[in-house]
Amino acid sequence: MSALVAAKLGVKLQLVPVTSENRIPYLQTHKVDLIISSLGKSPDREKVIAFSDAYAPFFSGVFGPPDVLVSSPADLAGKTIGVTRGAIEDLVLTKIAPQGTIISRYGDNQSTISAFLSGQTQLIATASAVASAIIARHPPRLPGLKFTLKDSPCYIGFNQGEPALRAKLNAIIAGAIKDGSLNTIALKWLGTPLPAKF
Repeated sequence: MSALVAAKLGVKLQLVPVTSENRIPYLQTHKVDLIISSLGKSPDREKVIAFSDAYAPFFSGVFGPPDVLVSSPADLAGKTIGVTRGAIEDLVLTKIAPQGTIISRYGDNQSTISAFLSGQTQLIATASAVASAIIARHPPRLPGLKFTLKDSPCYIGFNQGEPALRAKLNAIIAGAIKDGSLNTIALKWLGTPLPAKF
């Protein structure tokens, strides 16, 4: 998506590695111009940054192997679950996890994934695309969906007070939906096509 946006804006793409925790501060301090990193929208985030229209369906969930019996938040009591600190999954999980849930927070997705795959945590709270990427590696511990935490479509984040940029980004997204290029991106990176009426 970032390559498409850069090409349509006529700018050179420069990718800046960020974590869930620092990506909004990077935007606010102008270390980056846009966040295109499976960014979900929330009321708290809307207070500090602006968002484009949604460009991809996305959901966050609790995932784990078949032998860990969990189907709702109540089943998390006594279980160890890994999550990336500051991510949407962390915020939701903190609100719904019952007493006795052991939440292990990690600084980035790779550390969260490593903890799950090595057995340091029984479960992982993450985005559906991250779980799909784990499954594609064919690890011994396959993360099956236990329950959905939040439907959270992907948005492009940018600094507030930039209506012309919002209009350009929304036009790029609408054009990419219409010409099918966004569906191609969704298949490649999310492992699923865009819904018919997206």
